[in-house]
Amino acid sequence: MTFDSGPAQLGPTVARMARDAEDGGIARLTVMDHFWQISAYGPPERDMLEAYTFLGFLAANTSKVLLHTMVTGVVYREPGLLAKAVSTLDVLSGGRAGLGIGAAWNDEEANGLGLPFPSQRERFERLEEAIQIALQMWSDSDEPYEGRHYHLGRTLSVPKTLSQPRPYLIIGGVGERKTLRLVAQYADASNWFANADFPHLIDVLKGHCDTVGRDFDTIEKTAQGRIDASTTRDALLAELERLRGFGVRAVYFSSPLSDPHRAIELLTSVTGEVEDW
Repeated sequence: MTFDSGPAQLGPTVARMARDAEDGGIARLTVMDHFWQISAYGPPERDMLEAYTFLGFLAANTSKVLLHTMVTGVVYREPGLLAKAVSTLDVLSGGRAGLGIGAAWNDEEANGLGLPFPSQRERFERLEEAIQIALQMWSDSDEPYEGRHYHLGRTLSVPKTLSQPRPYLIIGGVGERKTLRLVAQYADASNWFANADFPHLIDVLKGHCDTVGRDFDTIEKTAQGRIDASTTRDALLAELERLRGFGVRAVYFSSPLSDPHRAIELLTSVTGEVEDW
């Protein structure tokens, strides 16, 4: 979010990026759910936008792309509010919203802004409960929810989402014991870094699917890649082909480039070659 044009041009810049990406065949746009810049891209003092306000802005400037976070930290928002935010985005975007969610990891920004950041064990407990709450709120039920950490007297959410049967649900992370079990039990998709050990993670996920009685092939496998100054078109295509061999169906790219249009141009230059994969 730190561009050479500065904060005053941030809105017009990201709106143009979104339209160029959509026009070029890119199918999904995601935003980080962070409040401070993360260390992979710069110091915390650099520009960062709040995710769900940002997604609403992107929805108003696009018409086709799927929109979600990559990924929401579960402890950053109460799950009833989070499910309502996603359903609002879904209705106003014409059924283009998803929920990307994970257990959160950035204690520095959480502590800095006074947000809760309990133990890892508790964050994973809260993650499962938050997923259950969102799924219930997106269903026809408005019954109470009683969990260990969350207690909702009535899970009412109207208007109902336009996405059918509900918004897309993707869980980020490679934790073999907890995260991948949650993927098998609840999610439409997993998301792993492109440099992860895909064969091993696939075997682990298959095992969890067998345990919970889930068809492994109904889970979309996605990867998270990166474009930097050294990335060429040939290298990008080779990386996409490698990930395709693992059964990856979508790749989300981020970029530290101060000129965001180079990354957009590079990605849109290959969409025609990979759209039939």
